[in-house]
Amino acid sequence: MSRADDLDPDGRRLPIKIDRTSNGEYMPPPLTPTQTLARRLAHEAASENARRLGLGRRAFLVSAAGAASTLLACNRAAEANGMTGGSFAVDNEAALDQQQAAAAIGGDEFIFDVQTHCVDPAGRWARGADGERWTRTLSRVFGQASKCESGSFECYSAQTLAREVFLDSDTDVAVVSALWGQPNPTPIEYADEAREIVASIGGEGARALIHGGVFPQEPGAIEAMDAMAERHRVEAWKLYPQYGSNGRGIWLDRSEHADRFFEKARALNVKTVAVHKGVPLGGLEYEYSSPRDMGPAAVANPDLTFLVYHGGFEGGKTEGPYNPENPQGVDRLIKSHQDAGLRRNQGNLYAEMGSLWRYFMSRPEEAAHVMGKLLRYFGEDRIMWGTDSIWYGSPQDQIQAFRAFRISEEFQERYGYPALTPEAKRRIFGLNGAEVYRIDVAALHDRGTLAERRAAYRERPNPSFATYGPRTRREFLALWDAHGGVPG
Repeated sequence: MSRADDLDPDGRRLPIKIDRTSNGEYMPPPLTPTQTLARRLAHEAASENARRLGLGRRAFLVSAAGAASTLLACNRAAEANGMTGGSFAVDNEAALDQQQAAAAIGGDEFIFDVQTHCVDPAGRWARGADGERWTRTLSRVFGQASKCESGSFECYSAQTLAREVFLDSDTDVAVVSALWGQPNPTPIEYADEAREIVASIGGEGARALIHGGVFPQEPGAIEAMDAMAERHRVEAWKLYPQYGSNGRGIWLDRSEHADRFFEKARALNVKTVAVHKGVPLGGLEYEYSSPRDMGPAAVANPDLTFLVYHGGFEGGKTEGPYNPENPQGVDRLIKSHQDAGLRRNQGNLYAEMGSLWRYFMSRPEEAAHVMGKLLRYFGEDRIMWGTDSIWYGSPQDQIQAFRAFRISEEFQERYGYPALTPEAKRRIFGLNGAEVYRIDVAALHDRGTLAERRAAYRERPNPSFATYGPRTRREFLALWDAHGGVPG
């Protein structure tokens, strides 16, 4: 397999990715004028700052100053377009001073990524018509395929996830989450194997957890939960209520299938339920992507914990102040939360940030609204960190951008948004997830073999800065054509 730096010898990839890439579940959005300007300024600054420091572009961009320089370009682009809601707390000097840069984008938070993905490289799932569709998608559509040798899926493997998530980023613990569709490129047996591969890097404690994927309305799905809980020791369940082999989804607050699933989850004492919501899946009925059922489902099942994946966001929807009269995007989840009578920092309903933060982090004005709304209504104790990696490559840029992000005092006063404080970030980055998944943070954080391997690796870091996933409308439509219009 090619080395990551062989794929970017001239340092053309930015460490904080400003691009159109989606996770394959939503249309890649066009770059805004602010994003286009930010990219241009970032590339110009990279060349100039590398020259001033006597470094090549690649060496500069791999450094902390390279990431700081890119975030400063985002600030300048936003200011040039009159955007005042969100920015990155990075001093200009950090672009040329590695210590200042490390102080701005570094941190010692416990980071628990509750949404990551990998694929079984053996390809045992690549059988029949559906297997052929997956093979075409993984081989031709996702940009990640450029890192694989011909006919191989190693670039999607648990080993790749272990490196890009645990060595190329500051992530301490991650969940290997289930995928949609059948056959499934991440069968439960491989998720179990992935957990062991990640554990071999950390050497102590539970570094990777796994989800059991369930489609409640499919024959035999409820019965299969027994083996997932007892043999594979899943720590939570993953639902895609949009998906059904008959093309129809289910509502979690009004379905006998959902009720049977909830009862089985209780019986097995695995009571955390991650639910894909917001991002619509092409070819399936759009209405079931709405998170409007999440508030009622949470209130009706107070002994279960619900994590709303993707925070209910929709690609292509501009985020602004909360509008309960015409809720779109994240507002739909907030309205469901509010209408159900749930209160800030209380209850069993959480908003998860997978793909949501990746989508908005280079759109600081919208990012300020998204994070401000979630902080105001859900609260910092009910927001959970996730990145949807490795579909986007290493999550380190998402981590660095979130560490430095701030909501302006103007937006706090105008819209009632709480400040995104260091303590709130610690809660979101990992402490909330640790409470839900019952992780002993003190026993894991910055200790043992992982810390040693990470320190040794960073003596000569080699991040790819590769962005995976479709970047254009043509690539996105090719993905859905490869799937015959439905997941899997």
